[in-house]
Amino acid sequence: MNENEISSIIIGCAMEVHTRLGPGLLESAYQKCLLYELEKIGFLVEQELTRFIHQLVLTN
Repeated sequence: MNENEISSIIIGCAMEVHTRLGPGLLESAYQKCLLYELEKIGFLVEQELTRFIHQLVLTN
């Protein structure tokens, strides 16, 4: 899978979650449901990771 395909799947899941739950909930509710949906289709998901940017280079 390339980056565009992955992005498309993630955006589709996010839209599905928002459609099912509707507007007005806390961000954490959408986050947990999106995590569940992505894991359900086989994605390995990590939450709230800290990333540092140094001289325009993304590092772990």
